[in-house]
Amino acid sequence: MREFYDGWEKGSHHNATCNDCHVPQSLIPKYLVKMEHGYRHSKGFTLQDFHEPIQIKTMSRNVVQDNCLRCHSEFLREVTAHQPQAVDCMHCHEGVGHGAAR
Repeated sequence: MREFYDGWEKGSHHNATCNDCHVPQSLIPKYLVKMEHGYRHSKGFTLQDFHEPIQIKTMSRNVVQDNCLRCHSEFLREVTAHQPQAVDCMHCHEGVGHGAAR
């Protein structure tokens, strides 16, 4: 995780917190995701069975995508009004939150 943290510190989104991007903003989904992340991270670090390099899971990627659209809604209004499913922020901007794409 160190390289991702270092990349975030130097990146354009360093003013955002981890939770701003990586958990839903509504109450119940936020805590469900926090529980899932906590379980998975605890298990991975305890058993040393996490994937190296770290990879985002599909569910977590969807949360990040939703938060990208939420934060940048003004900028994306015209694009998302016609084809919201066509916007995949991380396809082109994979490294924005944590530095260069890996």
